Amino acid sequence: MRRNQRIHQILSAIVAHGSLEVPELAERFGVSHATIRRDLEVLEQQRLVSRTRGGATTHAAFNDMPLSYKTTQDLVEKRRIAHAARRHLAGARVIGMTGGTTVTEFAHLLLESDGLTVVTNALNVAVHLLDNPRLRVFTAGGEVRSSSQETVGHSAEEFLAEYNVDVAFVGVDGVDASAGCTNYDPAGARVNAALLQRARKTIVLADATKIGRVALAQVCPMTSVDLLITDGRAAEAQIEQIRERDCEVSLV
Repeated sequence: MRRNQRIHQILSAIVAHGSLEVPELAERFGVSHATIRRDLEVLEQQRLVSRTRGGATTHAAFNDMPLSYKTTQDLVEKRRIAHAARRHLAGARVIGMTGGTTVTEFAHLLLESDGLTVVTNALNVAVHLLDNPRLRVFTAGGEVRSSSQETVGHSAEEFLAEYNVDVAFVGVDGVDASAGCTNYDPAGARVNAALLQRARKTIVLADATKIGRVALAQVCPMTSVDLLITDGRAAEAQIEQIRERDCEVSLV
């Protein structure tokens, strides 16, 4: 495993557990304690983790994993989810899109579309879609989160509240039958919720690593999601619990 990939996975593990010790990380990744300490030093310099006496915990200022860390993770599954999502564009004239790596993969597929209007708070998505002059793109202003390249705050929420959306394609950090869809960033969760309130149909795009995970702030309960598209690695018991919330689930 290359060092960058290992560091990405170390951060993901710490985020998932809250904190981890050096010996556990060394055993998990098959490297020495000294190597793990050097990797944790890199993450600490980026203000993503805080070193403890025997390991590391998420940094107090941590809102979300940087986009550069998330982009390469589970890429094959994210692309399958994106292709499945494209089949749900039929009849839609206005779609809403949040940020997130899976939604960004879906945005790549829109470069072949014609006549759509896209409303988003994700600056990277908006800029990417400008390569297709047949699309109309509306983007929300506000404070920009460097971790996700999404705008947040009252300006973004008020902007999204002005538009009626046929289908909203949403990326989240966690999907759980009881906790619903959640994000690490409370401000980002509020913006996503504002978009969903204006959508006739809500489709959540989340790879299997998000299923069963509960992040800090709720975006919406599962009963507010019409369709969850995820991959076949998701635990069957968790998928059945989500379906019991009247949410359709598509496994790809």
